[in-house]
Amino acid sequence: MLRKKRTYFTIVMMLVFGLILSACSSNNSSSSSDEKGGDAGSDSGSTQDLIIAQLSEAVSLDPHGSNDTSSSNVAYNIYEQLVYHDENMELAPGLAESWDLIDDTTWEFKLREGIKFHDGADFNAEAVKKNFERILDPDVGSPRAFLYEMIDSIEVVDDYTVQFKLQYPFAPFPAHLAHNGGGIISPNAIEKDYEGMKNGDEPGAYISLNPSGTGWFKLDEWKSGEYIKLVRNEDYWGEKAKLDSVTFKVVSESLTRVAELESGTSHVIDPLSPSDISRVESLANASVHKQPSLSLSYVGFNMEKEPFNDVRVRQAISMAIDKTQIIDGIYEGTGVPATGPIAPHVWGFDESVEPLEYNVEEAKALLAEAGYADGFKTTLWTNDNPDRVKIAEYVQSALSEIGIDVKIEILEWGAYLEQTAAGQHDMFILGWTTVTADADYGLYPVFHSENVGDPGNRTFTKDAELDKILEQARQENDEATRLDLYSQAQEKLVEIAPMIYLLHTDFIVGIDNKVKGFEITPAGMFKLKDVTIE
Repeated sequence: MLRKKRTYFTIVMMLVFGLILSACSSNNSSSSSDEKGGDAGSDSGSTQDLIIAQLSEAVSLDPHGSNDTSSSNVAYNIYEQLVYHDENMELAPGLAESWDLIDDTTWEFKLREGIKFHDGADFNAEAVKKNFERILDPDVGSPRAFLYEMIDSIEVVDDYTVQFKLQYPFAPFPAHLAHNGGGIISPNAIEKDYEGMKNGDEPGAYISLNPSGTGWFKLDEWKSGEYIKLVRNEDYWGEKAKLDSVTFKVVSESLTRVAELESGTSHVIDPLSPSDISRVESLANASVHKQPSLSLSYVGFNMEKEPFNDVRVRQAISMAIDKTQIIDGIYEGTGVPATGPIAPHVWGFDESVEPLEYNVEEAKALLAEAGYADGFKTTLWTNDNPDRVKIAEYVQSALSEIGIDVKIEILEWGAYLEQTAAGQHDMFILGWTTVTADADYGLYPVFHSENVGDPGNRTFTKDAELDKILEQARQENDEATRLDLYSQAQEKLVEIAPMIYLLHTDFIVGIDNKVKGFEITPAGMFKLKDVTIE
């Protein structure tokens, strides 16, 4: 995620002309008091421009070519998927009206008719086929390809019916289509992107600067390092967005974001650091928006390195960590302790699974049994995320109580991902969000032996029994059987302890009290269609 620092100034309302001047540039930005108050004196009413101050700039507006939160939040409001998760975590129609499992490996989707992309192209079965073939094209190198690697072919039955032929039965396939990485791009934009690749451009270069989806907003302007402005899609096929525009601007400093919310310069700030919650709660004009997430924060072990190849050592370290101290002391109570790798709102979560309890004396006994009665020295890696650094400091202190000497190393984000994927670490701090809300996505990429390294298994977990359970679960179509298999997987993962399952954090943003209808999807995306500013 790109981080650049920028200073923003508020321009005054020009009463003489009765208009609101708004500009997002290096020298000025829209006055939210003008835009939110509705009292600027204009005969036509004030323009509703939602200003979101976020930590990082979007990397790309190609939904197939980026996997960072800042990019996804913008793209989610430009593109649409065939399927969505509703507020109850149930799959709901998106661009597809309905879907059926024709046989064990064939899914058929009936598409909505009469929909246009932002560039005027028609949405139809051919467009769907072109999108998923692009995601799976090795020349494109999409980081989302693993979501759809089970697809063998895509067949156009008629203009508004498409079939996905899978290589093997895969029960959570519709849930994977609900992932924002399955956003549908205009076929015209895809063709122009391929033309650019022939001329030496990177995949996604054209699409990122010329995004064309079917969503309720479309790109108006992108000033790199400063802001991205979206405007309402007046030709949207359903109920149109209520806002005139949305501006995502980059404000890298957490205290500056809070100041922007306090002054009314920004309507929403993301993320809100837990240490700033009390300050926002004390504001007269703003409040804290919190809701449960599908994420896991964890401390992982490299199971290919001694002494972490010994399950007793991994269990001992897990039992030496008091998760409540992390939740209350670092996250200000905004989260719940994790018993295993998947969050309570994920389909397949088993609340009956017992965690490894906090027990320092038992931890010492396990270390002694493993031959480390006097402890050992190790390193704990993290990136420069302030909360993760605090977690590292707590873990360092807690493990000193059982004789383990921990050295903390803070790495640059790119190097951090590269080196943990290569297995150069001892212990590390990271997170994973089960975006599809199905246990397969929270377990298979993170723990199956085929996915060691960059795909997600950075603990280098290699357990034949666990592999078999995860493979059976993703190919089983009977829900009761799948639930039983995922229960077995969770019990197994508590036992082998490839990581310390710390907590499931809450989504936390600061929001102006005049903003209504703001919604965060279970996967953490900002859904801005129904937002208004009083």
